[in-house]
Amino acid sequence: MDYKLDTPPVESDDLSVNNENHDSQVSKKYGTISDQRDMERMGKKQEMKRGFGFFSIVGFTCVLMSTWESQLSGGSFGLNNGGPGGLAWMYLIAYTGFLIAVACMAEMASMAPTTGGQYHWVSEFSPKRYQKFLSYVSGWLLVLGWQAGVAINSYLAGTEVQGLIILNYPEYTPERWHGTLMMIAVVIIAVIFNTLLIKKLPVIEGTILLLHIIGFFAILIPLWVTSPRKPPSEVFFNFQDNGGWGSVAGACVLGILSPVFSFIGPDSAAHMSEEIKDASVVLPRAMMGTALLNGAMGYVMLISYLICMGNIEEVTKSPTGFPFIQVFYNSTQSHAGASIMTSILIVMCICGSVSNVATASREMFAFARDRGMPFSDFLSYVRPGWDIPLNAILVTLVICSLLSLINIGSSVAFNALVSLGVAALVGSYIISTACILHRRLSGGYLPPARWSLGRWGVTLNAIAVVYLSLVFAICFFPPSREVTVEGMQWSSLIFGSVVIFSTIYYFIYGRKVYDGPVVLVKQI
Repeated sequence: MDYKLDTPPVESDDLSVNNENHDSQVSKKYGTISDQRDMERMGKKQEMKRGFGFFSIVGFTCVLMSTWESQLSGGSFGLNNGGPGGLAWMYLIAYTGFLIAVACMAEMASMAPTTGGQYHWVSEFSPKRYQKFLSYVSGWLLVLGWQAGVAINSYLAGTEVQGLIILNYPEYTPERWHGTLMMIAVVIIAVIFNTLLIKKLPVIEGTILLLHIIGFFAILIPLWVTSPRKPPSEVFFNFQDNGGWGSVAGACVLGILSPVFSFIGPDSAAHMSEEIKDASVVLPRAMMGTALLNGAMGYVMLISYLICMGNIEEVTKSPTGFPFIQVFYNSTQSHAGASIMTSILIVMCICGSVSNVATASREMFAFARDRGMPFSDFLSYVRPGWDIPLNAILVTLVICSLLSLINIGSSVAFNALVSLGVAALVGSYIISTACILHRRLSGGYLPPARWSLGRWGVTLNAIAVVYLSLVFAICFFPPSREVTVEGMQWSSLIFGSVVIFSTIYYFIYGRKVYDGPVVLVKQI
């Protein structure tokens, strides 16, 4: 077929797939010839500027995932379910599984580098009979998962600030509404970076990547220098079942959620694809580079933290609410030293909120652009001159602020958002990967990819589906066998309610206006 490009920034008589010479001719608005070709194939109009390159998008995704930071702030679940040994070994399994899952998504991102991400891939690769419905459900899961992600990240930053205050002022009594106000403050900062400072965001994200790496060593070195260290055997072979499951092996399997939380979000780069130059090759490389870099740094930090932790029962009962803050203080024996180390994590968490808001708003914009949401015209509006989905960004601010109010009424209900966000995103990973696996097995057409799994495609797709399905099921398990109102995993109820609502909305109204991105896709 012949491609007719809208206002191409360069002139060329040859727009063939193999014509790489023209890819170096970059336009600030339209990107390379490959970017224009991909947008034309997918039937999308270029509305945002392509300001992100390889290092800036790697910084964007690395800080959003915050893998090494999460080993410090989110390891409590794994310590109770599996203990240090469970965490140490299950991390490697989680790392391997997500590397495979990311590789599968990276290939799909190279085939179809669109802000819609998974719901677009489902629409394009699923069996024709189910394209519309599966794509619609995937879109709702993505919107749910990323909006919950904004709330989770801002909540973590706010409560870490409270923990830092308790460390320095033990007389301070933390209130839930204090954390809520801090949450709202964090997301407002993130919105400012995504609006008033949007032109500088790629440069900022590249700088944040350096902070991500420097902060890693700024935490790691003091831990090793000042902390009393356990022998490795007390880490790698110390398994525990504090959740009362009756099986250490079972507890370890459930404890995989701790490292899984730190690997969620590799698709964030895909949702920025229409703002990346030469996206069909830069995007998959950035996704794989992020997974490799963050995964390696995370494992080094986890093992270091476990070796330097000291008495587990003491640090898990820290009045700060965060064991890592107590570990920092026990190691340095200094309020100032522990405060500086904690402040690094808080800054990185706020930076992660910037990436979360960008991703959540882009996904909402894309799904609304394909008529998948109520008020689609409003949510898909891109402000001229700013070249950003401003309405979607502001709605994300409102949603996060409303979700933060849940914390005032019940911290248990709010904590359910953590597993809810993970389950929603993992669900979208499963559906999209299963669809391309089906397409491969049935011998259907797949678009050309500049980054491909080649002959390993079927094997890796199948492994990813099995692994992600296990993770999805575990997301709904309670933290211990003795289920109470406080310990109930309410995310299963919320997740089911959202799926039921989206399904009902689809059959009542959605199917009348939503056709899925595939109707605009042009076959080569």
